[in-house]
Amino acid sequence: MLDIRVVRDDLDSVKRALATRGVDASVLDELWDTDQRARAASTKRDELRAEVNSISKEIAQLMRSGMAESAESLRERSRAIGEELSQWESRAGDLETERRDALLKIPNIPSREAPVGASEADNVIVRWWSPESGMHDGSDIKLPDYEDYQRKPHWEVGSELGILDLERAAKISGSMFPMFRGLGATMERALTYFALDAHSDAFEEIRPPTLVRTATMISTGHLPKFEEDAYRLERDDLYAIPTAEVPLTSLAKDEILREEELPVRLTAFTSCFRREAGSAGRDTRGLLRLHEFDKVEILAYTTPAQAAEMHAELLSRAENLLQQLGLTYRVLDLCTADLGNSSKRTFDLECYSPGTGLWLEVSSVSWFGDYQARRANIRFRSSETNQIEFIHTLNGSALAWARIWAVIVETYRLSDGSISIPEVLRVYMRNLEKIPAK
Repeated sequence: MLDIRVVRDDLDSVKRALATRGVDASVLDELWDTDQRARAASTKRDELRAEVNSISKEIAQLMRSGMAESAESLRERSRAIGEELSQWESRAGDLETERRDALLKIPNIPSREAPVGASEADNVIVRWWSPESGMHDGSDIKLPDYEDYQRKPHWEVGSELGILDLERAAKISGSMFPMFRGLGATMERALTYFALDAHSDAFEEIRPPTLVRTATMISTGHLPKFEEDAYRLERDDLYAIPTAEVPLTSLAKDEILREEELPVRLTAFTSCFRREAGSAGRDTRGLLRLHEFDKVEILAYTTPAQAAEMHAELLSRAENLLQQLGLTYRVLDLCTADLGNSSKRTFDLECYSPGTGLWLEVSSVSWFGDYQARRANIRFRSSETNQIEFIHTLNGSALAWARIWAVIVETYRLSDGSISIPEVLRVYMRNLEKIPAK
C-alpha cells in the first residue's frame, strides 16, 4: 500500500511513475480528492470532540461552584454538539474506509532502476547461463545443441515412463492438476529437500498453514487485485495460499521488530493454489500452467538500507540452484508494465525447455519496498534514531517445481528413453542414477 503522504506531497510524480504501469491519472485524482475530504472530516470531528471535552470541564467547574442552572444550559449545548459529532464521526470513518479501499487497489510505485516498458516484450534480458557456456550478458543467447530425443515434450516422456499421470489427475480433480508417480514423485520430493537444504545455512525453515485469512491475503497484495485467481473456502472465510509468500509475509503482522533482528530470512515449502482464471487461450499442456504446484519460497524482512543487498542475495540463491541442476536459464529485469502489483522491481528466471521450445518462468525474485509492510503493519525501531519505521519485504521462488521437473525430464533424457538424474538430486533419490526406460 502506498504511503498516502507521498500522494499528498507530490501527486504529479506519483502519476508519472504509475503511468508507466498503466494506471490512469484519474484514479489518483480520485484518491487525492477522497483523502482531502477524509482529512477535512477528521479535522471537524476532532474539533467537535475538543469542544465537547472543553464544555465537560466547564460543567464540572460550575457544579463544584454550585451553579447548577448554568451547568444544565451547557449540558444542552453539549448534547447538541454531540449529535453533530456523531454525524462527523460516521462520515470520517466512511471516508477513511473509502481511502483505504482505494489505496488497496493501486499498485506499487516502481523502482527508478526498473526498465520502463509497455508490455512483457520490453523486459530486459540481463544475462544467461548454460552448463556448456557458463555465464554471459543478455545478448546473443546460444542454446546448447540439444539432441532430437531431448526435444520430446515432458508430458509425452512422463506418460511413457509412468512418472506423470495427467489423465488420472484430471479424472480425480479436473484439468490442470498434476499427478507424479513412482520415481517422478520421488524426484519432485527430492527437489524440495535439495532446495531446503541449500537455504538452511541462513534461512529459518517454516511450515506455515496452507489456508489463511482474508487479511493475510490483503497484506501481500493478492487481494483485492487477484481475487478471481484465488481458491476460497467461503464457509470459513479462508483462502488456499497461492504462494508461501502470503503466510510468511504476515509472520510478524502488527509487530515492531528491533533493528538488530534484521534482516530476517525465512524459507518454506508449500503447495500453491491458483485458479489461473486468465489462462484461457494460453498454453496449458502438461505442467506449463497448473492450479496446484509445489514450491520452495525464500523471503526476507529488511531495513530500507539492507534491501538492495538482500535482493541480490535472493536472486543469487535461485540462480545457484539452477546452475547446480545444470539447467540453461536467463535472467529478465521486468519492465514497469509487467511488474506484479506489489513489486517495485522484479527479476524473473526462465529455464529453456527443449521439449517445448519455450522459455519457462521458474522463479520471480521481487523487492516490495514498504508496500506490503504497510498493509501488514510490520515495523522496526531504528537503533540510531529510536524512530519506528516500516520494514521492507523481499521474496523469491527457489524454486517452483512443476516446470523445473518438466525441464529436467526433457534436458536429461537419454537416447534410450531413460532419464539421467541430476547428480545433486541423487542423494535424495536413494542414490539412483537414472529413471529407467520402459
